[in-house]
Amino acid sequence: MRSFFLIICCLSVISACKENTEKANTGISEESLRRYISTLSSDEFLGRKPFTIGETKTLSFLEEEIKRIGLQPGNGTSFYQDVPLVEIDGKPSDTMELKGPKPLILHLGKDYVAYTPLSEPQTINIEGSELVFCGYGIVAPELGWNDYAGIDMKGKTALVLVNDPGLGSEDSTFFKGDEMMYYGRWTYKYEEAARQGAAGILIVHETTMAGYPYAVVQGASSGAKLHLEDLGYTPCAVQGWVSLDAAKEIFTNAGQDLQPVMQAARKPGFKAIPLPYTVNMTIKTKVKKDVSKNVVAIIPGTETPDEYIIFSAHWDHLGIGAMVDGDSIYNGAVDNASGTAALLTIAEALKNSGENKRTVVFLWVTAEEQGLLGSAYYAAKPIFPPEKTVAN
Repeated sequence: MRSFFLIICCLSVISACKENTEKANTGISEESLRRYISTLSSDEFLGRKPFTIGETKTLSFLEEEIKRIGLQPGNGTSFYQDVPLVEIDGKPSDTMELKGPKPLILHLGKDYVAYTPLSEPQTINIEGSELVFCGYGIVAPELGWNDYAGIDMKGKTALVLVNDPGLGSEDSTFFKGDEMMYYGRWTYKYEEAARQGAAGILIVHETTMAGYPYAVVQGASSGAKLHLEDLGYTPCAVQGWVSLDAAKEIFTNAGQDLQPVMQAARKPGFKAIPLPYTVNMTIKTKVKKDVSKNVVAIIPGTETPDEYIIFSAHWDHLGIGAMVDGDSIYNGAVDNASGTAALLTIAEALKNSGENKRTVVFLWVTAEEQGLLGSAYYAAKPIFPPEKTVAN
């Protein structure tokens, strides 16, 4: 089912409505966007994290605006799709110890962040787990690429690079060049390491390849994490990131230079490199299970109502986390009050533009910041048949 979300995203979907697009466009106003973004990113919404008062306020606001615009419920008689999640509050050890000929201590926050997706309250112990540099951590048979070829990762910890080797290659046929494939997402790297039997996985942060500074990783890793209650696979016990400086120190202590190793990892035929370290750390967890919500509303089509165009954005952000310059609320104006506001504004414009040929769906998904969870849940349990969904 998830493959249906790979339907090409196109701005031309408005052409699926009556051809009077200019009339629809007149309903898009800067004033409306500013008002929505300003409201949703205000301190009142507490960073819009699922399982918090911020979620309650956000859902209430969205429902109020959806009803004012005149949209209809998108899930039977409801504006909501329940998304069962598990909240894991993990407390990693203050240090991660890398034992070897030249032992190395990584410090929580400064050098590394880590958490566990295992959904039972317990203490996770990683002890004596061999560290292996696995390039980009990608297995893509259709591209002739396997960073795990020839190595048994059972019980080991993978150290991998962020993004995919196509970025910066100036070759749109190599992976997809500067267009990141799913292979480049950190969620994929976690999934693949689990398929390989690894006990842990650490992603090397590099700002250009990641698209955001290490401070974002530090902030996102503070506090409890959300996961789908049923991941559909057994994850690694430990997932996390290391800073670029920490990665450089790891390789220097191992008698290697990180930069040429990173360059080698961008070339076909790269072979994983066992490093002279074993990883040792703990994570103590508390677990809470609850239900978050996707928000869904529709404008029914007049000619082919059983065909669907979906506009989607995520309503959530990071909530309250580590304090920065005296402020601990992560307001998320750009990510993604802007997308949430855009959907509301587009909905109002299309509602006022007249009849639409197909049914137009507005889907605000939850827990994107936690790993695309609301989207993954909808893809697994779609409200509207994928074979009838023309575009997202």
